[in-house]
Amino acid sequence: MAKNEHRVKMAEFAISSAPGVLITIGLGSCVGIALYDKRSKIGGLLHIMLPTNKKDLKPAKYADTGIPHMIEEMEKKGAKKRRMVAKIAGGAQMFSMGGDNSGLKVGERNVIKVKDILKEKNIDIIGEDVGKNYGRTMKFYTEDGKVLITSHRQDDNIL
Repeated sequence: MAKNEHRVKMAEFAISSAPGVLITIGLGSCVGIALYDKRSKIGGLLHIMLPTNKKDLKPAKYADTGIPHMIEEMEKKGAKKRRMVAKIAGGAQMFSMGGDNSGLKVGERNVIKVKDILKEKNIDIIGEDVGKNYGRTMKFYTEDGKVLITSHRQDDNIL
């Protein structure tokens, strides 16, 4: 990994400014959220596992606490929420389930919660690669806001 690259692990987030590159791997039912302020060239990448933090646990593990926390930390570094845009990836249904099992559709529930929170925060989603049944890796370039999505099951996708 190059010195300007930072790996974002599950239930964590990182913030970087240009020319930083933020990478998260293993997005199955998890969702990666890249927030970017083009003017300041500050970006944040969050790897959430679940939609709602019911026990006030590690904020970055959950969409409802992780997104606001990352926005706050980005603003401390000079980004402005009103200029932020989002790109999201993940939220796959990794295992086929018989019957309805809607309570087990963690990926789908994650995507819905992420979209709800971003809408509530007035942050537009300008790119997404979500759903389906395969894992993804996200590579976020803070120089220009580009996000590269790779997967063993699909062609690369640039958001």
